[in-house]
Amino acid sequence: MIDVFTEIKVLSTHAVIEVLAEFAPAFEKKTGHTFTCAYNPTAVIKREIEAGTAFDIAIITKAAIAELAKQGKILGGSCKGIGCCGLGISVRADAPRPDISTVDMFKRALLSAKSIVRSRDGVSGQYFETLIERLGIADTLRSKIVVAPGGRVGELIVRGDAEIAVQQIPELMSVVGAGFVGSLPQELQLYTYFAAGVAAASNVRNSAQAFVDMLAAPSAAPLLKAKGLEPIPP
Repeated sequence: MIDVFTEIKVLSTHAVIEVLAEFAPAFEKKTGHTFTCAYNPTAVIKREIEAGTAFDIAIITKAAIAELAKQGKILGGSCKGIGCCGLGISVRADAPRPDISTVDMFKRALLSAKSIVRSRDGVSGQYFETLIERLGIADTLRSKIVVAPGGRVGELIVRGDAEIAVQQIPELMSVVGAGFVGSLPQELQLYTYFAAGVAAASNVRNSAQAFVDMLAAPSAAPLLKAKGLEPIPP
């Protein structure tokens, strides 16, 4: 049963911002509900929820959803896998696109760049720091790295604040004026799995669950793929 007309508050990672931009209006039209979506890195959303921020649906990493369910903040039985994605890089749309098809070429592209932007709190930014250490180029790159406080870091390359952006693929693909170069070489890739869950304190559990179920349904797969995510098999 769908709840009576009301507003549903969604806390979501930026990785699904373009998915929700199309999916939420369709759900609104079908059900009469309205949605407010606040976007932040998973780590920020998790801290907000633990601090008592009100919400109805969270769309964050699968691991964070599971932890919040253990804490009783999210209904365990409500959780559904949504999709997964890897990391990639972008440059300005009018800039030459470097070859990153192999580990050596990827390293060369980073070392040749004048500046590289990564996120501060996002999974991609934290992983990038460990990756350059692993590749043995951290000391060389340190002075070139620009740390963005949040959001889509590709916007900084469009503004001219950095030459290369490193982030999750859906976040890079959605930036107007940026040119998506490609995904990291398979040997270096990090895949992140996203899930959605309903808040234990939500007053619109039925409608929130219907939203989660539809987002995780096979019918949503084409939209997820178009926005840079791979659906998670049920």
